[in-house]
Amino acid sequence: MNVRQLLSVVPFLALPVAAQAAPQTYVLDANHTFPSFSYSHLGYSTQTSRFDKTTGKIVYDKETGAGSAEIVIDMKSVSTGSTLFNEHIQGEDYLDTAKYPTATFKSTALRFSGNAPVALEGTLTMKGVTQPVTLKITHFKEMMHPMMKREAIGANAVVVVKRSSFNAGKNVPFVGDDVTINIAIEALQQ
Repeated sequence: MNVRQLLSVVPFLALPVAAQAAPQTYVLDANHTFPSFSYSHLGYSTQTSRFDKTTGKIVYDKETGAGSAEIVIDMKSVSTGSTLFNEHIQGEDYLDTAKYPTATFKSTALRFSGNAPVALEGTLTMKGVTQPVTLKITHFKEMMHPMMKREAIGANAVVVVKRSSFNAGKNVPFVGDDVTINIAIEALQQ
């Protein structure tokens, strides 16, 4: 094989390496990422509230089935639908946002079923307490964002935690200890 023939083969040798995707980093879209939470209120109703400010990033490698997430929730952005209750729930007995203004989820493992991510294991830190949690992924989509013209991912995930485990158990059992956290996430590739 002469030099010219060798040089013509080199680009084809590089193809398998170039075809392998590397992990991609996605930044949360603050306009389309909202954690909400719900709990029983005296058995009368299930109350649902949300947080309006969330930041973070997701690293995702669909080729290897690996990924990670770090999500930071601004606890002062709680939105209950009532200004009075927003202030009440931020008090020391519940969220204590003066002392603990953020809650953080950091993943430790991503689980797949076939090609789809189905669970994100990690830790939730709230009010200075860190507990292991597993977010069940109920929906996941990866595609080119039609308006932003960038790769994007989106997901819905859910987990149930006990608020008493995070030093926020005032009025249990009258106000439910189980809190369901739902999070709708959209993130754009960096």
